[in-house]
Amino acid sequence: MFHTAKDFNTLEDFDYRGKTVLLRVDINCPLSKDTLKIVNDSRIRRVVPTVRELMGKDAKLVILAHQSRKGKWDFIDLSQHAVCLSRHINAPVKYVDDVVGEKAVEAIKALQPGEVLLLGNVRALDSETAKGDMEAHAKGEIVTTLAPLIDYYVCDAFGASHRSQCSLVGFSPKVPSASGRLMAKEMFALNAIFSEPRRPSVFILGGAKFGDVSEMIDRVLGNGTADTIILVGLAGNAYLLARGVDIGEASTKVLQEELTPENLQAAKDILERYGQKVLLPVDVAVERDGKRVSVNIGDMPTAEPALDIGDATAEKFAKVIRSSKTCFMSGPAGMIEKEGFEIGTRILMEAMVDSGGQSVIGGGHTGGAAERFDLADRFSYVSTGGGALETFLLGQPLPVIEALKYSKEKFA
Repeated sequence: MFHTAKDFNTLEDFDYRGKTVLLRVDINCPLSKDTLKIVNDSRIRRVVPTVRELMGKDAKLVILAHQSRKGKWDFIDLSQHAVCLSRHINAPVKYVDDVVGEKAVEAIKALQPGEVLLLGNVRALDSETAKGDMEAHAKGEIVTTLAPLIDYYVCDAFGASHRSQCSLVGFSPKVPSASGRLMAKEMFALNAIFSEPRRPSVFILGGAKFGDVSEMIDRVLGNGTADTIILVGLAGNAYLLARGVDIGEASTKVLQEELTPENLQAAKDILERYGQKVLLPVDVAVERDGKRVSVNIGDMPTAEPALDIGDATAEKFAKVIRSSKTCFMSGPAGMIEKEGFEIGTRILMEAMVDSGGQSVIGGGHTGGAAERFDLADRFSYVSTGGGALETFLLGQPLPVIEALKYSKEKFA
């Protein structure tokens, strides 16, 4: 299901001079567990073009964002996010640790054209994450408090666009709404991959989850979006198991949460249905005596868990990727945070950028790995979406996009 920019308003559709604009962004950043400081500000950098453009159009800009969620160790206020954004736009960013209280309201009313204000972590409010559709959220306290103070709502939070939450979908029925530059770029990049892929088209699916992988494979191979699927990470291990390979107790234990009879059967069905179009690892990398060791599938099981694809697999997959014209990767090939086991992911990414074709990667860990390998700038596009990308891959509607479409029709 692809949406074009014509389905919803973009920044060109409104005159923002002297108007108050509420901009919802996704600047949920990785933090150091020891210091709680931001360790990767790429999501903040990605919204800078939208912020600068609205400032340049003399909007009074109010920014709404989240960091993690209640109960998580990285659930903090957004004060350092404001400092970081200020550095990137080379202009002051005011911050109030409040969303719907008197401090927030007064700060919004005091804004002058061209000024920027970041409100507190919106997920501090239970109403933000309460279950509900667009109409229900339009009656939430965030919307009822802030909507009367703003003229326009702009959403640039593609990474959270799969969530039906108050600040993401509640404003669109109340005020004219538009997508920001990042949202529009995401849609354009996904169109190139999913609607108009150049052939051959190769999808690499990895990461730490595999429950939805069979449904994704069935969709993209079934509708012809992809010609070949490469499975790595836990998905690769799970499919080896489905093919009858004894991957060992240690590797099986890692899969346990999603290793249901239904998921295993779904994997078997995919292998039977699509055969050679689904490529699985021929060896895996384990840690033995503190070193990375590649073990052929024929020599399994191993006492150690598989932490990465093996060297022969990396070479085999890289050859397929280099011959592709369209390549998409979601999820790393192994435990990239462990030294020596980021190798498979790096080799596959290097093959993608060397292919010279359309190359897109998505998901927070995947994008972070690309930055770590100094490859991010060489991809055609690095998507900010994780869950949003999964939802898109499964062909399901994105609530934020649906809300923006609704707003365009209502305020036409």
